[in-house]
Amino acid sequence: MSLDEETYMEQEEDWDRSTVLDPMWEIQQTKTFTAWCNSHLRKSGTQIEHIDKDFCNGLKLINLLEVISGERLPKPEKGKMRVHKISNVQKALDYIMSKGVRLVSIGAEEIVDCNLKMTLGMIWTIILRFAIQDISVEELTAKEGLLLWCQRKTQPYKNVKVSNFDTSWKDGLAFCALIHRHRPDLLDYNSLSKDDPKKNLELAFEVAEKYLDIPKMLDPEDIINTAKPDERSIMTYVSCYYHAFAGAQQAENAANRLCKVLRMNQDNERLMDEYDRLASDLLEWIKRKRPWLEDRTLSENSLPAVQDKLDEFRNYRGKEKPPKTEEKGQLETNYNTLQTKLRLSNRPAYIPQEGKMVSDIAKAWKGLEQSERGFEDWLLAEMRRLERLDHLARKFRHKCEIHEGWAEGKEPDLENNDYSGIKLNEIYALKKKHEAFESDLAAHQDRVEQIAAIAQEMNLLEYHDIGPINSRCQTICDQWDRLGNLTSARRQTLETIQDLLQRVDSLFLDFAKKAAPFNNWMEGASEDLVDVFSVHTVDEIRGLIQPHEEFKATLNDAQSAFDELVEIGNKIKNLFAEHNLDIDKSNPYTTLTVQDIVSKWQEVLKLVPERDQALQSELLKQESNERLRYQFAKKANVVGPWIEGQTMKVNNLHMERGALEEHLASLQRIERDVVDYKAHMDELEMYNQSVQEAMIFENEHTKYTMETIRVGYEQLVTTTRRLINELENQILTRDSKGITEEQFEIFRQSFNIFDKNHSGKLDPMEFKSCLVSLSMAPPDDKSGRNPEFDRIMQSVDPNHDGHVTFEAFLDYMSREATDTDTSEQVKGSFKVLAGNKNYITKEDLMRELPPDQAEYCIARMAPYQGPDAIPGALDYLSFSTALYGESDL
Repeated sequence: MSLDEETYMEQEEDWDRSTVLDPMWEIQQTKTFTAWCNSHLRKSGTQIEHIDKDFCNGLKLINLLEVISGERLPKPEKGKMRVHKISNVQKALDYIMSKGVRLVSIGAEEIVDCNLKMTLGMIWTIILRFAIQDISVEELTAKEGLLLWCQRKTQPYKNVKVSNFDTSWKDGLAFCALIHRHRPDLLDYNSLSKDDPKKNLELAFEVAEKYLDIPKMLDPEDIINTAKPDERSIMTYVSCYYHAFAGAQQAENAANRLCKVLRMNQDNERLMDEYDRLASDLLEWIKRKRPWLEDRTLSENSLPAVQDKLDEFRNYRGKEKPPKTEEKGQLETNYNTLQTKLRLSNRPAYIPQEGKMVSDIAKAWKGLEQSERGFEDWLLAEMRRLERLDHLARKFRHKCEIHEGWAEGKEPDLENNDYSGIKLNEIYALKKKHEAFESDLAAHQDRVEQIAAIAQEMNLLEYHDIGPINSRCQTICDQWDRLGNLTSARRQTLETIQDLLQRVDSLFLDFAKKAAPFNNWMEGASEDLVDVFSVHTVDEIRGLIQPHEEFKATLNDAQSAFDELVEIGNKIKNLFAEHNLDIDKSNPYTTLTVQDIVSKWQEVLKLVPERDQALQSELLKQESNERLRYQFAKKANVVGPWIEGQTMKVNNLHMERGALEEHLASLQRIERDVVDYKAHMDELEMYNQSVQEAMIFENEHTKYTMETIRVGYEQLVTTTRRLINELENQILTRDSKGITEEQFEIFRQSFNIFDKNHSGKLDPMEFKSCLVSLSMAPPDDKSGRNPEFDRIMQSVDPNHDGHVTFEAFLDYMSREATDTDTSEQVKGSFKVLAGNKNYITKEDLMRELPPDQAEYCIARMAPYQGPDAIPGALDYLSFSTALYGESDL
């Protein structure tokens, strides 16, 4: 039993020990208690006139208790016999005793017998229990609390000193002071005089009845003409003042609470609409861009077409994508802020429309970036392929022209029957000439194989005009096969005749043997000197310069061979001159002449300096490219480590101790530094563009590529903004929940201790260990189970992901440490505004709430369908439940 109950029960026992009441007090109590009962009975459409008689059958007594308690009592007996009356009165008394009230010396028979003293005692007990006991001021008893409330409210008023519930109220000023304190518009306190108590009392009673709905329970004459007014009558009447003014304050508090809840709901709906719009726009943009990035076709299979594609891609990467990256970050920030606000206000989490979840957007964005990387790789590969094909096409045409020039006329020569009917020396000469041709044929075998290999590679690289290439290659190969067959056939014929021919002109033969390989060497040298080359590095061009210098070193030996051939030619010339030979002066063993050798030798000497100039020009180009590589690498080796350092700072920040505001300020400084560092990124992008335009694909001076640096920078920007948003939400959570900085630091440090892998998540065992460290873990039962912990896990991991995030952990710890609004509190607030009715009207809402929030409620509340409904009644119960996600709004 509470201290209030003990006190008023002690007062009741004192009264029971009194054998009689003072006649004046009995009159005052009868008037006061009758008026008090009627103030409640009129709510059910009835009243009493004689307090001792009208309760004797128990019916109105049960009615009174149901009205003041709001509960249903057992159904009364309908009979009019004494036993029925006693039964009904006993039901009422049993209900009073069920509320912890001891009824001393009060029985059903006394009430049925119209015992005034017992009836007044019972009514006083009811007043104490249902009107006075609930008055609580600084944990005092009901009587002391009510007295303290009166003292505080009347303290500023002159001539008023409330020290009891009898003599302090005789002059009426205390009643007037209570009214003026709460409703100064109802009376002018300064015009009242302590010497006119009757006027004061009449004014207070009339104003209270007219404006405060407090019936007259006292007569001014009874108070004035009594030395000590009845304490219980005064307490009963004053308690009505307390409830009237407390109810007004309660209505104001309820309205304020509803304003807060509804304003929050309106803000949340705005954030939801904003999220849906941003998500739709971003997904639509990604849907438009992916087909373009996944298109692997060119308008034409050429380098200019690839360059146009690359320029278009750079415009997308540099101008079109960055704003969308900002929108994606803003979308995630809005989503996290919305979820934090919903969690802090005990609302259900916001679930976007299907296909617009944050995970859906992240998946779509990841697909976009995968398509983007694949598109860039394809463009660069296409550029390398087409460059290689262009080089191969030029090389193929050059070698074909050389071979076709050499092979021209060879087939007729091999098919010629010039050996028929000639002399032995001429047959021998033909044999030697044929041997020289076979040597020449073998020397050209490598060139034919090179032509076939080039054609094969061009087929593999899908050269756009491959038909003519294959046709020309096939023609050369077919001709080569025919030359081989014809050569073999002619050799066999000459060998047959060789037995008949013995003489040979050694000088012509010597010249032919030396001229043929030297001629082949010169043709190979000329071919090498004009060979088209394609290099990408300084080392590669130097790799060509070195063999060229080695070739130049062999020119002295070649000069000796040339001089020797010229000398042989001079000997032949001198021989014909000296002996005046009148025969064919052509060399029967070779078609080469001294003039051919001289001409080709001069051509070689001419090509050597031209080759020198071409190689040196390419060396300068590759050195320029090397400078571009070094320029990019130098900047990349500064930007890359800076990004890595800033990323490490951001990642390590959550492990450091300190206030959230300090961490937030640190992250904001880092964010500013990162934004300011964008100029370095732009400079590096400029260097990278120069490198790409120079067709440079490898860079050994740095481990960084533009793609890795770009991704690292974007991830640093995204991570920094995400952590700033998380810290802002954590500060919002801390402040809205009333958590102190010390509490929040303890929560964060405890979470970090058990977050071994720094993932920002705890598995169930880590979470339980963390609760144990905070002395908040529920114990296991005897069977080793822990249903309370399972319930906690259900609240912090509703999706059964198998882990607890820091936000969920902080939300749980906040709920354990603070109080929040609930649907039941909102229902109670609406009930106060509705005057304890189960429904509320439009007029109630417009009177108590601001216009915009009243209209918000009216638009969303369903019509009330209860049996006591009136036209225009609204259902605030279902509306309050829907606000907290317990039903559909």
